[in-house]
Amino acid sequence: MSGRALVLGGGGVAGIAWLTGVIAGLAQDGADVTGADLLVGTSAGAAVGAQLGSGLPVAELLARQVDPELQNRELVPSGGVTVAEFAEIWMRLAEENDDPVMIRRALGARALAADTVAEAERRAVIEGRLPRHEWPSRALKVTAVNALTGDLRVFDRDSGVGLVDAVAASCAVPMIWPAVTIDAVRYVDGGVRSLTNADLAAGHERVLVIAPMEDPGLDADIAAVNDEGGRVEVISPDEASLEAFGTDPLSPSTRTPAALAGVAQGRALAAGIARFWGRGGPDGS
Repeated sequence: MSGRALVLGGGGVAGIAWLTGVIAGLAQDGADVTGADLLVGTSAGAAVGAQLGSGLPVAELLARQVDPELQNRELVPSGGVTVAEFAEIWMRLAEENDDPVMIRRALGARALAADTVAEAERRAVIEGRLPRHEWPSRALKVTAVNALTGDLRVFDRDSGVGLVDAVAASCAVPMIWPAVTIDAVRYVDGGVRSLTNADLAAGHERVLVIAPMEDPGLDADIAAVNDEGGRVEVISPDEASLEAFGTDPLSPSTRTPAALAGVAQGRALAAGIARFWGRGGPDGS
């Protein structure tokens, strides 16, 4: 069995900031999880995974979230649907169809038909989020979904796909952001399959899932890890963090408050995560 895996879930601009804050807060109080043997990133988590893989210190990554002078340009969605409308459409499709693949195909079809900002313009924003544009030498899995087939695609350094394109695909929320074209295939957000895709960490001894949004499939993913002998801990937003997210996690205004709330939550959880993350006996030593 392999070592430690850090799974980073989807959650928009607020999710990127909060994930970074939690990881920084954990590190500040003795639970540095940035050296995980595997990083699994979905949507916002893909961006954070790539940022961690860049080699920049987590304190510097946090500064990019809390200091407006260091924050990259963000687009405002236009022509598509709102976050609330997207959630409503997804819920309605789930009520009408119990086949996950068909639901993903239906979302993909709507994504391909949506009038959003230009793909190249959106890609430029993703490029600005990443300190390095080359795949890290460490193991990083970035998830996306084929808009036509509904199939999961997992990108890594051996996939032949550039890191910026992989992260852009993983962040392509259907009907809000444009589907991403890679080798003539259109891809949408990996969160359409699972907001964490934590089952990709199966085979690892200890798996820490940091999930900005509730993931209906997380219990099944945890079972997949448990079935291969792994243990899982999950960090989800506390009340203060949810308040910082507000009603629109895609709004740039959420970045600083979500990051600071994440730091506070990470510090509060650090002792327990340090015991879980440690190597050795049941006490985590």
